[in-house]
Amino acid sequence: MRIIETIEEMKIFVKQVKARGLSIGLVPTMGSLHEGHLTLMRQAKEQSDIVVVSIFVNPTQFGPNEDYTKYPRDLTGDSVQAGTAGVDVIFHPQAQEMYPKGYSSFIEIDGITQKLCGLSRPGHFRGVATVVTKLFNVIQPDIAFFGQKDAQQVLVLQRMASDLNMNIVIEIVPIVREKDGLAMSSRNAFLSVEERRAALVLSSSLQLAKQLVTSGEINVEAIRQQVIASIQLEELAQIDYVEIHSYPLLETIDQIIGKTLLALAVRIGNTRLIDNIILEG
Repeated sequence: MRIIETIEEMKIFVKQVKARGLSIGLVPTMGSLHEGHLTLMRQAKEQSDIVVVSIFVNPTQFGPNEDYTKYPRDLTGDSVQAGTAGVDVIFHPQAQEMYPKGYSSFIEIDGITQKLCGLSRPGHFRGVATVVTKLFNVIQPDIAFFGQKDAQQVLVLQRMASDLNMNIVIEIVPIVREKDGLAMSSRNAFLSVEERRAALVLSSSLQLAKQLVTSGEINVEAIRQQVIASIQLEELAQIDYVEIHSYPLLETIDQIIGKTLLALAVRIGNTRLIDNIILEG
C-alpha cells in the first residue's frame, strides 16, 4: 500500500491508473478508522480495480467552537487497518496542501443543507462539499463510497454530483453498529465508560420509532415527541435535534408515507453524536 501526501503526486498516480483502463473507488475519511470505514473499503474493493482512501481532517467543515484540534489522528494505525481491507493508496494531504495561501473558492448547496446538521452547524456542508469536490477532481473516482450514518451528507453530495453533472456514482453503505446498537463513529473514542452506556439512547430511540411505525403510527409529530421523551430519560443526553423528513428530498411531512428519514443529533457529555433510521409507512 502506498501513502501519497501531495496533490501533484496523486494526479500522476491517477493518470497512470486511467491509462491502464482501471476503475477507481474512493472512500473519503477523516481517519481514526473503525469497522464502519473498513466496510466501505471492502465494498470499494469489490466494485473497483483500485481503492483510494483519503485521510484528511478537513478544517473548513468545523465551526469555531467544534473539535477540529481534538479530532483523533492516527495515520500509523489507520494505515495498518486500511491495508487489511485491501486499500491500494492512502491520500493524506496536509491542510496547507488542500487550502494554500489565498484559497478562496467554495461550493454551496442550497435547500437541502438548511436543516438538520446544516441548521445546527452553519457552514458545515459548505466545507464538506468543497473538500469532496476537490477530492473528486484530484482522484477522479468512478465510484465514491459513503456511510448511511451521515445520511444528510450523502444526500447533499448526491445532489451536488447531480446538479454539477459530475461523472461519478455515489454509493450509500448501510450503518455499521456495535453489538449493542451504537453506530460506529470516530467520536465514540471521546466517550467515558458512563457516557458510552448513555449513548445507547440514540439507537434505542430509533428502534422505538420503528416499533411505533410497525404498530401503525404514522403521525410524524407523535413519533417525534415519543423519541424526544425517550432520549430525555437519559440524564447525560442533550438533544440538538430530532427531525423526520421525506427521503431522499428531506421535505417537511406530516405523515410517514413511503421512505422517511428520522435523524437525530444528541450530545452525550461534550461529544456530539448523530444517528438515523429509514422508516417506511
